[in-house]
Amino acid sequence: MRHGKKTNHLGRQTAHRKAMLANMACSLIEHKRINTTVAKAKALKVFVEPLVTKSKEDTTHNRRIVFSKLRSKEAVSELFREVAPKVGDRPGGYTRVIKLGSRLGDAAEMAMIELVDYNETYGVDKPKKKKSTRRAGKKKADAETIAQPKEASKETKKEESPKAQEPKAEEKKDDKKEE
Repeated sequence: MRHGKKTNHLGRQTAHRKAMLANMACSLIEHKRINTTVAKAKALKVFVEPLVTKSKEDTTHNRRIVFSKLRSKEAVSELFREVAPKVGDRPGGYTRVIKLGSRLGDAAEMAMIELVDYNETYGVDKPKKKKSTRRAGKKKADAETIAQPKEASKETKKEESPKAQEPKAEEKKDDKKEE
C-alpha cells in the first residue's frame, strides 16, 4: 500500500532523481518548454513551481536556496532576471502540462511542460483582467441603474404635485374674486 507516499520516485534513487529534476528544471527555464514523459512532467511541476515563487523576491537568501536546488548559475540568473518579472502578478500555476500522445518506441505517454507566461498563442487577444475579489456584492453599475429609476419616479411625483396644487390655488383665487 502507498499510504502517505506523496513523491513519485520515477524508478530512480534519490540522488539520481534530484539530479534529473535539476537538469530538467534548468532546461525548462532556459528553453521555456520541454518535451518529456507525463510522470516526469508532473514531478517537474512540483519541483519548479516553488522555485519560481522564490524568484519573485530577489534576495541573496532566495538566490542561494534556488541555486542549491538547480545547481546552475545561468539558470538562476535567468530565472531571477527574466522569468520572475513576467510572473510577478500571478499567484501560482506557473507551468502547464499538455499531453502529446504516446512515444513510438515504448508507447510511453508524452507531454510538453511549458512556462505559462511565455506561450503567446493562449493570451494574444485577451485583455488583462482586473483583480477580482472573492466576495460578491452589488456592482456599481447595477446600483446606479437601480437608483436612477427610483430618483426619476420621485422627480415626476414632485413635478406632478406642484402642478396639481397650482390649478387648485388658481381656482381658489378665481372663486374669491367671483364672491
